[in-house]
Amino acid sequence: MKIALYLRVSTDRQTTHSQAVELREYCARRGWTNVIEYSDTASGARFSRKSLDAMMRDARRGRIEAIVAYKLDRLGRSLPHLAQLISEMTAHRVALVIPAQGIDTSAANPASQLQLNILMAVAEFERDIIRERVRSGLRAARARGARLGRPATLMQHLPHVRALLGAGKNVSQIARELMLPYSSAHKIVSHIGN
Repeated sequence: MKIALYLRVSTDRQTTHSQAVELREYCARRGWTNVIEYSDTASGARFSRKSLDAMMRDARRGRIEAIVAYKLDRLGRSLPHLAQLISEMTAHRVALVIPAQGIDTSAANPASQLQLNILMAVAEFERDIIRERVRSGLRAARARGARLGRPATLMQHLPHVRALLGAGKNVSQIARELMLPYSSAHKIVSHIGN
């Protein structure tokens, strides 16, 4: 069999090493020797990822018979994306194997399809819970008075704008002289007027 191992981490600070070791050992136990690895460093919420896209192209071309991943959320976290991937795999007769979660669609087993659909729903639910926790944390931070987002950089020009206003310059002239967009210069001038 031609096997594709799909490995994914979310950030550069993480590594796919432990996923790779476990999946290589699994393939060796199954006697699968024709194995190619695809690895991404990207969020699971992203539909398009370089290695995932390459792996799916190879699946469409009949170069892969089974895709093995560490966990279902390594492929994707949204139900629509997972459903799209699985439907494509099914159309091209590519099995999905997730050893850690007991998923193996290579067997003609209706229970495995049911389990896979349930796990896709759970993966999406988990992502929604994480998203809600982040929103809740942001609301709590705002309530404590924390400033979120990028720091304001326009006010660093405040002394220069005051000097230029004092020299009789208008907003357009200030914007040109400080190489700022007109709207930014206007915002600073409005702040001085308040």
